[in-house]
Parts: sequence; structure tokens; C-alpha cells
Amino acid sequence: MKIGLFNETEENFDEEFKIVLKVLKNILKILNINKVEFNVIIVSKDYIHELNKTYRDKDMETDVISFALEDDKTFNPKTRVLGDIYISADRIHSQAKEYGHSEIRELCFLAVHGMLHLLGYDHTREDDEKIMFSLQDKILEASGITR
Repeated sequence: MKIGLFNETEENFDEEFKIVLKVLKNILKILNINKVEFNVIIVSKDYIHELNKTYRDKDMETDVISFALEDDKTFNPKTRVLGDIYISADRIHSQAKEYGHSEIRELCFLAVHGMLHLLGYDHTREDDEKIMFSLQDKILEASGITR
């Protein structure tokens, strides 16, 4: 398993990355997934806005955006290369404040949400949303990440 954690901002996320890594490993354990590679990249609001505009035709900032490589049916037979998860540092701060919980909880939530997208989960339909959000809650709870 190879999980890349990258920070493209001037903020320090070293301590937070230790916790996020634990949570991401819990996802793989809970879902019984082995031999995967993916990246989590913390970026500015401007950068994630540009990604959203360029690749999703949505001219606005977002909190998390995932680029799943398996959507294109490209994979290594020995290791699943899942893709990249981009998370807005600005949204970590603002949404933690908005929802009344810690920034580490918000970062972990966004990482879990993005990871589930890489694994093919979605929330465009109500029944899919229930499945995905229930799994998010289960993973965060199993990882000791609470509101």
C-alpha cells in the first residue's frame, strides 16, 4: 500500500497527516482492500476552484475533489492505482468552524469522502447517498474521529 500525502500550501499539516494516514488505513482495513496506491493533496481555494472549473465545468470552489483512475479502467494488475484526492485547506478551516467541530475532524471527513469516491461510491442518488454517508460515519467512528 502506498499513500502519498502532499501539502501544496504554506500551512503545516504534518501532525494532521499522521492522523489522516491512520484513518485512510482504517478505510482499507474495513473494506478489506489491499495493494493500492493513491494521493491526498492539500491545496489552496484558488487551485481547487480551477480544478473544479477545468475538469467538472463548475466555476466555483469546492471542499474536496477526487480523480479516480479506475474510472478509465486503467490499473496495474499487481496494485490498484486509485487516483488523487484534492482537499481545500481553506475549506478545512471554514467548514470546521461552520459545523462546530475540529479542523482535524473536517480534514479526516474530507479525506474519507474523497477516498470513497475513488473506490466508486457516490451520492448523486438518495439511496447511494445513504450508503456512502453511513460508511463515512462508520469509518470515522472506528478511527476515533468524532464531532
